[in-house]
Amino acid sequence: MRVSFTRIEAKKKLNYFVEKKLIHYSKLRNFITDNQNQLTTSCLSPYITHGILTENEVINESLKKLPFSKCEKFIEEILWRVYWRGWLELRPELWKDYITNYKKINEDLKNNSIYKSAIDGKTDIQCFNDWVIDLKENNYLHNHVRMWFASIWIFTLNLPWELGAAFFIKHLYDGDIASNTLSWRWVAGMQTKGKNYLAKEWNIRKFTNEKYNNIKINEIALPLNSNTDYPMKLKEFKNPKVKRSENLLIFDNSLSFELKDNKNNFKKIFIVINNKRQISLSKNVINLKNHFIEDQINRLDQENIKSEIINIDEINKIGSNFYALYPCIGENLDFIKSYNSKEITFLYRGIDQYSWKYCDKGFFNFKKNIPNIIKNFC
Repeated sequence: MRVSFTRIEAKKKLNYFVEKKLIHYSKLRNFITDNQNQLTTSCLSPYITHGILTENEVINESLKKLPFSKCEKFIEEILWRVYWRGWLELRPELWKDYITNYKKINEDLKNNSIYKSAIDGKTDIQCFNDWVIDLKENNYLHNHVRMWFASIWIFTLNLPWELGAAFFIKHLYDGDIASNTLSWRWVAGMQTKGKNYLAKEWNIRKFTNEKYNNIKINEIALPLNSNTDYPMKLKEFKNPKVKRSENLLIFDNSLSFELKDNKNNFKKIFIVINNKRQISLSKNVINLKNHFIEDQINRLDQENIKSEIINIDEINKIGSNFYALYPCIGENLDFIKSYNSKEITFLYRGIDQYSWKYCDKGFFNFKKNIPNIIKNFC
């Protein structure tokens, strides 16, 4: 996947997709092609994950081109990430359990031959091997491929879903903790209990335009059992009145700060690099994040906003009182909560504050409220 490193180029890609591809999205989105000029999806996810583009502006541009009824499916896909993040925010223990289980399983299976053949793309399943190579070299997989990949990993190779989810986070340019973790659980049959997703040979053949045939995979596996329920913990996501002349932290999911209405309320902006992750990232993903951060610094400089890049373990050096754009549940939040001894005042995005109250149930309930979300924030 060819990813440009600047917001200017990201906007160009958004405009191109809206003008040329959006009208065909719902019909063609499940098909996979190797031709970069015939891609059936927007490929905007790396920019949305890192906040280079916001959900608001992507939806706004789409609605300028087409009425809601003609681009509803695309808008739903854009807002799935908002939904998954909100769902996880209301059930934070799930992420804690995932990290604990991942570390143990990773240590236990690090020399397992089946696991090593899977991550090296050396299984007996050619399509899976090709997807592994594509993931490691190009750092992107079509969403349909991600579902097939996870199904084969869990039900044919019989590998722990926790390792598969971490493998995606390590290599995906658009890796998002909530979307990734909960999507793997969904495929396994743990997110919607008793209902798993099974890759089927006919489906792979059809949507890869007969690229793969004679695929030997498990198409009759039962869902995995989950012995843990995660009751919802009600939480309010309120923003305080911001005191001027304080420092602000932003993380690698909020890299378009110059668009904020209160951008001039802060003494200095510190952009945080997390070099203390429990799930290591590939060199390509780290390189992408660094380029995105550099572009954010350049855009802040153009607005005469003071900024600086710091490592996450240097947060305590910037003073005792500061704000932070909320990084969402994941490794950034884990580290600053465990390492930082000072109280950090988090600031939440408006779209999250409004939308996350609809994340207490399944996506269907959230979907019913998408028109309200659009009305208030797009």
